[in-house]
Amino acid sequence: MVSSPAIELSALRFGWNPSEALLDIDAFRVARGERVFLQGPSGSGKSTLLGLLGGVLLPQRGSVRVLDTDLGSLGAAQRDRFRADHIGIVFQQFNLLPFLNARDNITLACRFSARRAARVAAPADEARRLMDALGLDAARIAAQPAHTLSVGQQQRVAAARALIGAPEVIIADEPTSALDADTRSAFLRLLFAECERAGSTLLFVSHDASLAAQFTRAVRLSALQRAEPATV
Repeated sequence: MVSSPAIELSALRFGWNPSEALLDIDAFRVARGERVFLQGPSGSGKSTLLGLLGGVLLPQRGSVRVLDTDLGSLGAAQRDRFRADHIGIVFQQFNLLPFLNARDNITLACRFSARRAARVAAPADEARRLMDALGLDAARIAAQPAHTLSVGQQQRVAAARALIGAPEVIIADEPTSALDADTRSAFLRLLFAECERAGSTLLFVSHDASLAAQFTRAVRLSALQRAEPATV
């Protein structure tokens, strides 16, 4: 029996101006456990698409299904709960709470989701493990307020928050933009290893086309749009 996709878009249309579609996608599917690299120029709607997949935004038309759940059928509070339980997101702007330290920003995901917390015996220990794996030196920075961290450190803390508790879907928006080449390579190794360990599906957005070969599949957002042939 073939399992349903982790992510499935059907006849999706979204525009900040209702009369002008930023996204007009006939169909897009990501298999469970797949690692997909999504690329496109600035302003093409990549971050908007991730907002739709996370249930932060709703399409004007069509459907967004994640883990066989139609996000449009859920109320706002239900979408928040679903996202907390099933989706780890690395936001482009990190979205860390500046008054919390690095460790508490990471374990916040387990406070919001009992489902993810149940997969982690000791959230603080898991946060330290992820920080060390990402080259963050947990002994030194775990207790530092988020606003005192460098941009690269904040980016990796945001990634650890997305990974903790093994969510079924990881959505990463430009997660390596502030990292040097060595740190980026270590980050990707950890990301792939954690996704494989948990069986998580990964949708990774980046301008860095040199990373695409490391993924199961690379997709240009323009190729998904109805205005162009869907050659993905």
